[in-house]
Amino acid sequence: MGGAGALLTAHTLQLFLGFATALLALQKLRDIEGFATGFLGYDLLAQRWVPYARLYPWAEALVGLLMVAGAAIWLMAPVALFIGGIGAISVFKAVYVDRRELRCACVGAQSNVPLGFVSLTENLVMIGMAVWMVLRMV
Repeated sequence: MGGAGALLTAHTLQLFLGFATALLALQKLRDIEGFATGFLGYDLLAQRWVPYARLYPWAEALVGLLMVAGAAIWLMAPVALFIGGIGAISVFKAVYVDRRELRCACVGAQSNVPLGFVSLTENLVMIGMAVWMVLRMV
């Protein structure tokens, strides 16, 4: 496949990741207080600064929407790196260091998803999205 096919594939991936991120944020925003309560159980920053638990879904929605739009990468990338980085460290510590068995708040308060590999992957993908979008700019 030529250059146009590769660009279409990259754009499709960008749209998929952006929509997926925005939809995950919407799930959290459906019950922001329930999400915040679950999130406080494992997120290291939220445990130190509680308002972060309510800000996180909005930041995630911003990342997803900017990714879909392909706009304001200068804003999207640092926000995604920040929330993805804190999230990855928090999940890794809770699951693999402290060996805690928690429910993930990743798809909202009503989920019964265990905190673990999927949660860690969500955060690592967000970091990867940010790096990839910055590299596409240069």
